[in-house]
Amino acid sequence: MERRRRSACLLAVAVVAAIAVVPSAAAKLSPGYYRTTCPRVESIVRSAVARKVRETFVTVPATLRLFFHDCFVQGCDASVMIASGSNDAEKDAPDNESLAGDGFDTVVRAKAAVEKACPGVVSCADVLALAARDVVSMSSGPRWTVELGRLDGLVSKAGDVAGRLPGPDMPPDALAAMFADNNLTVRDMVALSGAHTVGFSHCARFAGRLYRSGSGGADPSYYRASYARQLKAACPQDVGPTIAVDMDPVTPTVFDNAYYANLARGLGLFASDQALHDGAASRPAVEGFARNQTLFFEAFKEAMVKLGRVGVKSGRSGEIRRDCTAFNR
Repeated sequence: MERRRRSACLLAVAVVAAIAVVPSAAAKLSPGYYRTTCPRVESIVRSAVARKVRETFVTVPATLRLFFHDCFVQGCDASVMIASGSNDAEKDAPDNESLAGDGFDTVVRAKAAVEKACPGVVSCADVLALAARDVVSMSSGPRWTVELGRLDGLVSKAGDVAGRLPGPDMPPDALAAMFADNNLTVRDMVALSGAHTVGFSHCARFAGRLYRSGSGGADPSYYRASYARQLKAACPQDVGPTIAVDMDPVTPTVFDNAYYANLARGLGLFASDQALHDGAASRPAVEGFARNQTLFFEAFKEAMVKLGRVGVKSGRSGEIRRDCTAFNR
């Protein structure tokens, strides 16, 4: 009996010791993670992103959205980048089919440039995090310090996506719960939703709101009849699946706080956007960001850093991919 007690105590001590020496994944992230191994990584990524942005502005919302979709499913591990021959990776899930190819291309190009300078050192997850920051700053938005040190995930399954991404018709409470699952507050949720100031959406994503039950009548929460008419002209009921409209009808190519002022005027494209203005918990942040762009920028920067810590892989749970679209193995 005494031997058993002693063995149990030793086992407990060993477990506690093991836990004590294994830091959390988030704790390993650091702005200077590549200071000695790839000191020019940020300038290399920024140059590649700048070239892509000069080719097409779609690069901005596409890359930013790619980062969101990656982090909300299994964490920020570039698993959304994986291309599967059997079409069963994250990017093949219905909720990800609308991701623009320019976002993927941006990360692939930036990673290739980094590999030339520092082969096998920088993860695709970190390249994506840097690229997301850079596209925001290149469209007149804020710039923040990106924490680095993520590993690329070893799993990418289409079946893991459903129910993990914010939807265009989700009510505020459901959205808040989803963000809370990723350690993000209501204020973080409202700030990150401001990314829609440079986003775009395919018509199919909001057609149900524009044409209620096929009756031709728009959702009454489109307060401005002129906005509903504008959207119907761009998105007739038989429109093709590739047609898209700007999320922000006022300043679609500038990262600013116009998105929030638009909500007060009934110009929220998604029902979930408009609901932020109408919800009791989220409305104060919406109104504050609408009045003060600096306040929005600071909140957005803070929320992006917090989002970048979600589900970070370390140790044997990840790798540094040579090719962002394929596992090393």
